[in-house]
Amino acid sequence: MRDEDQEEAPLDPAAQRLQAKLRRLLLGSSLIMFLGFIAVFAAIMYKINASGGNEADRFAETIELAPGSEVQSATLSDGVLVLLVRKENATSIVYVDASTGATLGTSGFVGR
Repeated sequence: MRDEDQEEAPLDPAAQRLQAKLRRLLLGSSLIMFLGFIAVFAAIMYKINASGGNEADRFAETIELAPGSEVQSATLSDGVLVLLVRKENATSIVYVDASTGATLGTSGFVGR
């Protein structure tokens, strides 16, 4: 066992240089890791706070449908609003550009 009063022998100059070199290496790699974390958090904050404009500007205020039409369902996919519309006894799917409100196309259902 070691005696608490006994001090360690001093390191030779080569070991001291190696120890100093390892401390500098540790400090440098720690600094690079810290800067990396700061860059990642800055990128996350930028993505959270960056907006593509006002949310209300992304969608049309009105969409024109045939009189008497009733929207059963609506889904948004890649800027296209897909509406399931029922008019009288016919059901159809209407594709609408979400930003302009223009009708892109209509698909009707036919019973067989």
